Amino acid sequence: MFLTEVLDRNSVAGPVSANSKRNALQIVADVAERTLGTYGLEADSILQGLLEREKLSSTGVGQGVAVPHAALPGLTRMHGVFIRLETPVSYEAIDDVPVDLIFALFAPQEAGSEHLRALAKVSRILRQKELREQLRQVDTADALYALLNRTEASHAA
Repeated sequence: MFLTEVLDRNSVAGPVSANSKRNALQIVADVAERTLGTYGLEADSILQGLLEREKLSSTGVGQGVAVPHAALPGLTRMHGVFIRLETPVSYEAIDDVPVDLIFALFAPQEAGSEHLRALAKVSRILRQKELREQLRQVDTADALYALLNRTEASHAA
């Protein structure tokens, strides 16, 4: 799985303003609706999927990064959303560091191991300190998208 297979330009936003974890997840759901709307999914149902997953445990993986995810009805393939927050928000992350980089994944309900592989890949890429610093420096969604694609290309080489 490559990021370019799950993440398109319309699925990247930032920097955006959020004042809480729930507000950040609402922004993720709003951005996700741009592409998932073709499957009949609306922001409210996307948000509910994310919140249900967060009830199990926080998806804040540390170092200011969160990887929320949900299996949603009607999807036929994996989809991703990336947002950078202007100011980090409390997210109950494993290291208690507020989150400002969020890469959400949405899977078909029957995805199984594909979903786990995608989560592992995103986590591995966002563990790179240099990439996180670069993502925090750029000021447009286009630049965020280009940086994620460039990073993946060099990661695959």
